[in-house]
Amino acid sequence: MCGIVGYVGKRDAVPLLVEGLRRLEYRGYDSAGVAVQNGRGLELRKCAGKIANLERLIDESPVGGNIGIAHTRWATHGAPNQTNAHPHTDCKQEVALVHNGIIENNDVLRAKLTELGHVFSTDTDTEVLAHLIEETFRGNLEQAVAAALTQIEGTFGLAVMSQGDPGKIVVARRSAPLLLGVGENGDRAMWVASDVAAILGHTRQVIYLEDDEIAILKEGEYETLDLKSIGSPGGLQRIEKEISRVAWDLERIERAGYPHFMLKEIHEQPNTVRDATRGRLLEEEGTARLGGLAEISEQIDRAERIILTACGTSWHAALIGEYLIEEFARIPVEVEYASELRYRNPVIPPNTLVGGISQSGETADTLAAIREAQSRGAATFGIVNVVGSTIARETHAGVYTHAGPEIGVASTKAFVAQVTALALFGLMLARRRGLSILEGRELVKAISGLPAQMEEALSSEDHIREIAAEFQDARNFLYLGRGPNFPIALEGALKLKEISYIHAEGYPAAEMKHGPIALIDEEMPVVFLAPKDSVYSKVVLNIEEVKTRGGRVIAIVTNGDTELAKKVDHLIRVPKTHPLLQPILNAVPLQLLAYHIAVLRGCHVDQPRNLAKSVTVE
Repeated sequence: MCGIVGYVGKRDAVPLLVEGLRRLEYRGYDSAGVAVQNGRGLELRKCAGKIANLERLIDESPVGGNIGIAHTRWATHGAPNQTNAHPHTDCKQEVALVHNGIIENNDVLRAKLTELGHVFSTDTDTEVLAHLIEETFRGNLEQAVAAALTQIEGTFGLAVMSQGDPGKIVVARRSAPLLLGVGENGDRAMWVASDVAAILGHTRQVIYLEDDEIAILKEGEYETLDLKSIGSPGGLQRIEKEISRVAWDLERIERAGYPHFMLKEIHEQPNTVRDATRGRLLEEEGTARLGGLAEISEQIDRAERIILTACGTSWHAALIGEYLIEEFARIPVEVEYASELRYRNPVIPPNTLVGGISQSGETADTLAAIREAQSRGAATFGIVNVVGSTIARETHAGVYTHAGPEIGVASTKAFVAQVTALALFGLMLARRRGLSILEGRELVKAISGLPAQMEEALSSEDHIREIAAEFQDARNFLYLGRGPNFPIALEGALKLKEISYIHAEGYPAAEMKHGPIALIDEEMPVVFLAPKDSVYSKVVLNIEEVKTRGGRVIAIVTNGDTELAKKVDHLIRVPKTHPLLQPILNAVPLQLLAYHIAVLRGCHVDQPRNLAKSVTVE
């Protein structure tokens, strides 16, 4: 989603801001811009397209200053062009701001401001904020920003500068991630960013803003305030905030010799599983220890039902979690699209646990679904990757996946980490509810063996690249699986759609006869998840049905399978593990297949068109 970077210090802000924007490219965007404050007032440079376009514009028309804000926009209101790119200004060109989020009452405010004589130059909702601040400005920028924000309905991560109150950046947040960076080792610089990746090369000291908090940044100092206190007798009230230290460093967001971040992250997955399980598997006790859930230990023991809610790839992880938890712990589990849960009237009886799954911890729909569940009295937990994210802070308890930064927009290692965390959760629940210690030890052994098995699965990459070359021009794909491999069929189809722009659908294999079989011909590649498990013979029958109708079949099978070699066009072998953990290994060849098809088609793998890494608006 849109990215924000801001800087106050002694150095020239422009190269620092552009560098920060480059660190946020993975989030997806369609335009970029900067605004700086200098002795000549506010100066802006912005353009449609990639950051390289912005760099060329700055080279042609240099600009500098030691205070500045910058933005990458993912269009919601108004076409992705230079005019609608951020930063935006007011009528007098004295206020400049960048904004993530949506102003829901934009039309009403625009009409009101137009009546007051304001002239709008863009089609964006954000421009309304610039004019509101102009209207409320009385010499103090933070007071004007706070007064303007009381009039809006919607979400915002906001950074503002004013020529009339120089030397500072005012920032504010509501339901859109925003953090402050505090210079270290004698550096008096202050930063603001929507993602820590933007500033990690300069500081690892950060302050995470909460909803309805506002901050004032000056060189060497900052102040955080409670936005809701604007009407109090003493004005905006100060809030004391804790400085956190980011655990990972800049090397983890570099490509490390790989041609794309996505391929690097696919190959990082063995270590991803190691990191997700490190210190959490108790071999002797045959269980898992998840200290982040201690706060809701009693609610876990009383739980009669679990709801998992998520979006996109995280929703697929939740579906696998449903199989894992129900089989291991024998607790009924429902999986809900967060975007649907938040807008209906869900039945959440007592003794229901609600878990939100999100890589970023900022997914707007998932956060709203969690808040809806909490309003109905449910205990909530989060499964997230980003430490200090909103879902991590607002849920009653949680599990960090420890996947590290994931730069590729199409999720790979974060997905595997989520499924691993759900396996640990299911194992912990099962042991607390009567699973024998011997069965628990078998599961611990199987989970511990996954990293080495993933490395073996990755060794098939050359073979998968050859298969990709054969199918790179296909217009449609069908992915089929049964049981816990049905969600992997969905995930494999999603990966192909996201990065290669080939239409693909995932189905339960038995459902093929109820409609999709009409599509089968020699032009329709079909990917089957066919591990040797309890429904293997049924999947073989489905494969024969496809072959009878001229379909071309790629089968993901477990080592030692000799039955399918003569029945399918291509075999991809993976190691065999516990049937409910098999989806973790089966994900690897599907990720590689999608990746290599996309590369052969010349697609922008790390930044697919129209997609954003973290969806912080509806």
